[in-house]
Amino acid sequence: MPLLRSDFSYVLPQRLIAQSPLPNRTDSRLMVIDPSQEAVAHRRFGDLPSLLSSNDLLVLNDTRVIRARLRGRKDSGGAAELLVERVDGDRRALCQVRVSKPLKPGRVVLLEPDDEPVTMIERCGDMYLFEFVRNVDDVIDACGNVPLPPYIERAPDDADEARYQTVFAQRRGSVAAPTAGLHFDEALLGRCERMGVRVARVTLHVGAGTFQPIRGADLAAHRMHSERVSVSAQTVAAIGECRQRGGRVVAIGTTVVRALETAARSGALQPFDGETDIFIRPGFSFRVVDALVTNFHLPESTLLMLVAAFVGRQRLLDAYAEAVRLEYRFFSYGDAMFITRRVDNAV
Repeated sequence: MPLLRSDFSYVLPQRLIAQSPLPNRTDSRLMVIDPSQEAVAHRRFGDLPSLLSSNDLLVLNDTRVIRARLRGRKDSGGAAELLVERVDGDRRALCQVRVSKPLKPGRVVLLEPDDEPVTMIERCGDMYLFEFVRNVDDVIDACGNVPLPPYIERAPDDADEARYQTVFAQRRGSVAAPTAGLHFDEALLGRCERMGVRVARVTLHVGAGTFQPIRGADLAAHRMHSERVSVSAQTVAAIGECRQRGGRVVAIGTTVVRALETAARSGALQPFDGETDIFIRPGFSFRVVDALVTNFHLPESTLLMLVAAFVGRQRLLDAYAEAVRLEYRFFSYGDAMFITRRVDNAV
């Protein structure tokens, strides 16, 4: 029988949704799932090097989160909030909008704090195209706020400027953090590299669609949002060298999985620079990734389905039930998992 959205549901007490990061990035807990072991193991994220081999390759997403949330008011007076999905040239951006009534072309929104005007050009599906009076990146840096996810029920503060960003972020473009990477600090990366673990990078700019729920019951009918991806020839070569020395490709986050498996959709991994709408769910045949570091994801989300494809749906749901029982912290600022991929693709 086909899998349904409800097959990926679980009960999560509200109190377990992390609202703020821990004092230190590596303080989070780490649940370890190994298909060869019946029980999960419980570690700390700082223990990650002990789970790696000197032959392994860590693949990081080097995207940088922009200050994508813009608050203001319509020129007619009502409140308006824009979430920049992606920049389209120097002075245009595609945005999600929160307003009382849909905007019409020509409507001006005045952004806080100085009433900087942006003009709605056209409706693009669920989003709006806006024109800015100056460089979009400059406006974002001057007027924007850290785009904390909707389940973090507080306004961003100064600490979020650094903590909702990985220490290896370089290429700006995301409106949500690749959260598995938030657990690393420079010292932990250094420990991994000193033991011989290599590091490679991809870029996947996370869009706001990562938080959009699946609306229908049938997964086969769902169409993923599109995100920008870049997998370099250097990273492809590093993965080939990892294979030759018998190491594992360890993806730091579901965004890395999506990037690498997109680049291998033709059958062989090759450099890729473009858009991906890949939907990884149980039954998917992985070609690149051997192990995964990931956070705990929302019920019935596409990210939960990706992880279920990696380790098995029931095994994952059992692990989540144990995480709830042991009061792990969930979602972006929460705890993490280290998962070795099961060798078959059974549901």
